[in-house]
Amino acid sequence: MANVGPSFGLSREVQSKIDKKYDSELEERLVEWIAVQCGPGVGRPEPAKTGFQNWLKNGCVLSELINSLYPTNKPIKSIKTSGMAFKQMEQISMFLKAAENYGVTKTDIFQTVDLFEGKDMAAVQRTLMALGNLAVTKSDGCYKGDPSWFHRKAQENRRDFSEEQLTEGKNVIGLQMGTNRGASQAGMTGYGLPRQIINNP
Repeated sequence: MANVGPSFGLSREVQSKIDKKYDSELEERLVEWIAVQCGPGVGRPEPAKTGFQNWLKNGCVLSELINSLYPTNKPIKSIKTSGMAFKQMEQISMFLKAAENYGVTKTDIFQTVDLFEGKDMAAVQRTLMALGNLAVTKSDGCYKGDPSWFHRKAQENRRDFSEEQLTEGKNVIGLQMGTNRGASQAGMTGYGLPRQIINNP
């Protein structure tokens, strides 16, 4: 796993494109949020992508983060630091499952290897952003930090129309279909008549 050699050719190009998606400014904001949300116990990473990856790699910081978003019934019961690779990957998988249960969509969730092997750290950032957006939107008192760090997700705005209003709506021609207002046949000649070009005196 850790003994993967350098990539060449097309693989190298693809990896280079993935690496370019990583956002250093977003990294700073996420580190700030995780530190505020989890408390000083989680520490802070060294700056740059590698430091960020090593900080999250064992899954403990991520587990602390998801647990801090629940007032009771924490989703991850035991958070154990381990030097063994499969234990660290198992801890990351537990975080991903808990994040999905929290409401993060599957398309926003990274794969374990994206973090553990540093394959796609931009995907890790996307997952954490989606988690932050959800936490701000829920407004259940568990989110800590500046609400402006994340965007609120769109909320349902249900409208109930009466039968009378729905019936009236059927009589209105939508502007997407054009309009019949101001339309008249004034000035039109009968069908089949030639156009009069020459004015006869």
